[in-house]
Amino acid sequence: STLMISVGPKMTRIKIGRNPRFMSVEIDNLPGFHIRRLQQIAVAVFLEETQAMGITPVQYAALYAVGREPGIDQRTLARTIGFDTSTIGSVIDRLESRGLMQRNAHPEDRRVRLLTLTPEGQRVLEEVEPGMLRAQERMLEPLAPEQREVFMDMLRTLVRGNNALSRAPSEPLDGRAARRAR
Repeated sequence: STLMISVGPKMTRIKIGRNPRFMSVEIDNLPGFHIRRLQQIAVAVFLEETQAMGITPVQYAALYAVGREPGIDQRTLARTIGFDTSTIGSVIDRLESRGLMQRNAHPEDRRVRLLTLTPEGQRVLEEVEPGMLRAQERMLEPLAPEQREVFMDMLRTLVRGNNALSRAPSEPLDGRAARRAR
């Protein structure tokens, strides 16, 4: 049997499971299932392409954000890359122990830690970029070139539209800069 659900202006048919004791939908018809699988694939491809550098996708995001805005504090970094503040601390610990990032006390508030890349962190960030870009290309490879931009637009729309539902909503650096300028 099937169930019709509204997905935007269209109705979509979802197959109902075969076990009569419970009426579950087919997992293959659920967007969340495919989003989780794509995340698993994305991490695997990223790690494969960047294995020589030993950097995870989250560590890359942290290095990138700190490299883009040296002196960013830990809380702002967490919001920028969509991570909770307690988890980002352990990510920074690992990067700091590898000599890639350093924490410095804020001159006016010693409780606040400002982050900067070390020269080694900057070098690693630059060296990992080609592998990171290859990983992005590989992830989109199954799509025709004209579908890739549409897919990325759809992903951005879904993330922006659901951002507030996250346990760690993200706030891009550009958004904060625009608000501060007002």
